[in-house]
Amino acid sequence: VQLQASGGGLVQAGGSLRLSCATSGRAFSSYAMAWFRQGPGKEREYVASITWDGGGTFYTDSVKGRSTISRDNTKKTVYLQMNSLKPEDTAIYYCAADPGGWAQSSLQLYDYWGQGTLVTVSS
Repeated sequence: VQLQASGGGLVQAGGSLRLSCATSGRAFSSYAMAWFRQGPGKEREYVASITWDGGGTFYTDSVKGRSTISRDNTKKTVYLQMNSLKPEDTAIYYCAADPGGWAQSSLQLYDYWGQGTLVTVSS
């Protein structure tokens, strides 16, 4: 399984971005997908996840209400819509796939990772 994240960029505080993660492989529709991020000098942290069927979505508290994770299994793509961006959202954003399908927040459960896309939020 290969994951390709895109959509990052430079945005002013209060702005919006939509990240995309395109995948290869026939099993995409059975995988849970997630977004993690790693800010400057910080450890990689969980942002959001979605179950294999899109029926369950979960968010870390810092992005809840400002972000929406979604997926299109026909396009084998997962999205992260981020609104009301803050400077503390600045990070490299990684998408990840968990064959277990349950969309948990633990980084160790995700077997496949994209290369990351940089989001920079200016104040």
